[in-house]
Amino acid sequence: MILRKYMALIGIGSAKIDLILEKDIYRPGELVKGYFLLKGGTIEQQLKRIECDLVVTTDNDEVKDERVIDSITIFTSKLIESDATNQVPFTFRLPKSMHPAFNASYRFKSRLSFKQGVESLDHDAIQILAESV
Repeated sequence: MILRKYMALIGIGSAKIDLILEKDIYRPGELVKGYFLLKGGTIEQQLKRIECDLVVTTDNDEVKDERVIDSITIFTSKLIESDATNQVPFTFRLPKSMHPAFNASYRFKSRLSFKQGVESLDHDAIQILAESV
């Protein structure tokens, strides 16, 4: 039991996060809906927060740049039981100023932070279409 606890503290067998979206193609200003799927690991863990950033990565010939457009944080003290599965609702309004570009990619970067242990990460790419007229 102690070995499993220490392994979870360094990230082996710890709880995982997965952002499940209704779709992956959106227009600027659209409401994104889905949920965070939290999967318990080998031991129970005390959750501190769920963070999700909307990130744009631009890849020019010489420079690759990543920046956060917007973020949400859900503070919680939920206990994630070992091998349990939980869902936390997710909604996010995309900025109207987002534009599709051949050299830009968008994604949600989700993090599960624990009272003790290594963060769990998830990346979900989305595509932005031109705004309809």
